[in-house]
Amino acid sequence: MLPDRIFSSFQTASQGMSVQREKISAATRNIANAGTSAPAGSGNVYRPQTVQTGIGDRQDFQRILLDNVASLRQTDARHISSPGNVTSQHQGVQSGNMGPRVEVVETDRFRHEFEPNHPDADENGMVRYPDVDLIREMTQLVSANRLYEANLSAVEAEKQIIKRSLEI
Repeated sequence: MLPDRIFSSFQTASQGMSVQREKISAATRNIANAGTSAPAGSGNVYRPQTVQTGIGDRQDFQRILLDNVASLRQTDARHISSPGNVTSQHQGVQSGNMGPRVEVVETDRFRHEFEPNHPDADENGMVRYPDVDLIREMTQLVSANRLYEANLSAVEAEKQIIKRSLEI
């Protein structure tokens, strides 16, 4: 259906913005908790977070591709040869949920510093802090922010295209 195809760019940009939003959130949590500690033996210590993304299932991609090819109108028999006996109608991008898989993973990276007077120090005077590289986290934050803005610009450009096409 045509509206699904028109709005697929909005869906793609929206998925990109949600991934970048998760990356921004993880980076800000890491920066905010870089200097936190917990009593020795406590499970309340902050664990640095990373965001991992993946792709959807290959079978979903093949099904959506075949649905889209089957829904195309042939004006000449030589243009697109129908793959097999596909008879399904176009379902749109939403049916396959082909968006990226986003997962926030907590890591067990810690650094130990010798601070015998700290209230969270163990019997050896060592305090466990999350091992957060502030330079790396700030880089991730700036990069995710720029990519979020790029996706937002794509949405704005698509809105202008649709607006101008309706004026014709």
